Amino acid sequence: MKKPVKIILGIVLLILLVWVLKYFKDSNTAEVVDYKVDEPYFTSIDFKVVATGKLNPEEEIELKPQISGIVDKIVVEEGDIVQKGDLIAKIRVVPNEQSLVSARSRIKTAELSKNNAQTLYDRNKALFDKGVISKQDFENSELSLNQANESLRQAQNDYQIIRQGSLSGGSSANTNIIAQIPGTVLQIPIREGDQVIQSNNFNAGTTIATVADMSKMIFEGKVDEAEVGKLEEGKDIIVVLGAINEQEFPAKLTFVAPKGIEEGGAVQFTIKADVEVEQSTKIRAGYSANAEIEIESKDSILCIKEALLQFNRITEKPFVEILKEDGKFEKVDVELGLSDGINVEITEGVKEGDKIKVWNKAKEDNNDDDNN
Repeated sequence: MKKPVKIILGIVLLILLVWVLKYFKDSNTAEVVDYKVDEPYFTSIDFKVVATGKLNPEEEIELKPQISGIVDKIVVEEGDIVQKGDLIAKIRVVPNEQSLVSARSRIKTAELSKNNAQTLYDRNKALFDKGVISKQDFENSELSLNQANESLRQAQNDYQIIRQGSLSGGSSANTNIIAQIPGTVLQIPIREGDQVIQSNNFNAGTTIATVADMSKMIFEGKVDEAEVGKLEEGKDIIVVLGAINEQEFPAKLTFVAPKGIEEGGAVQFTIKADVEVEQSTKIRAGYSANAEIEIESKDSILCIKEALLQFNRITEKPFVEILKEDGKFEKVDVELGLSDGINVEITEGVKEGDKIKVWNKAKEDNNDDDNN
């Protein structure tokens, strides 16, 4: 039994020896990867903050009725230019039946009081003319008559307002909706025949129309919390409208929100800027826009492509690999300066003429691409 065991062990050892020899042979004959290299260069970098938002009118108001009713007529259309005081729409009052009944009852009561005061006045006047009562008693009856007449007129006016919406049909009537500012009619959310609710302390009321001055536009956008600390009010910026062939408009930053709002896990801060728009340019409210805010700019600085950077997994410090004379790459820590997302300034660690390893691309990959 010993001889077969020895034979088996010998075979196993022989197999292991062959495998070890093959492993070392493959390791020593493995092809060395030849990486591409890139060199530092001098260029200019402009660091900008880009805020996304919209272009809206600076002055925009909503016209609301002062009395509830039915839209009887709309005299303008969306897009029309109106002046202050122009008629926008007319409201037809639909009176409440209970209010009408109460108003009629108050008129009847006031008429009864007035008739009674008139009777007392006529009687006292006759007695006063005969010298039976004093002048004070006569004047008291005259005062009561005047008060009764005033109460009657007030009850009649209340009834008229409830029934028609106003005491007169003039341009100042509550049933006429007029423009409060000159501008463009942006929106008319109601149609003729719609019921509307008056604006009061307990209800915002139904919006009849939205009017805005399109000659004064502002940009409203949001920036990330990492960039808001670099912004200053009063700074000149550029607003780009994608809807008008990426046309650029000069603007001035006027507002940076003191409090941010969390959106999608990131804190965003609202900014506003006055935009200079030429009268010949046709701008519509709500255009999507981007604001480009230049924070810092440097000319003729030593830079490399940001894609060449590598980061230490422990310290998270940036470094690059520089090709030495012996053909090997050496790791060199670098200090970074200004960056625009493509180019990054190198303030320490790399000098002009250094050959930096393109760590994610070998020369053979480039050759394969050329052949394809």
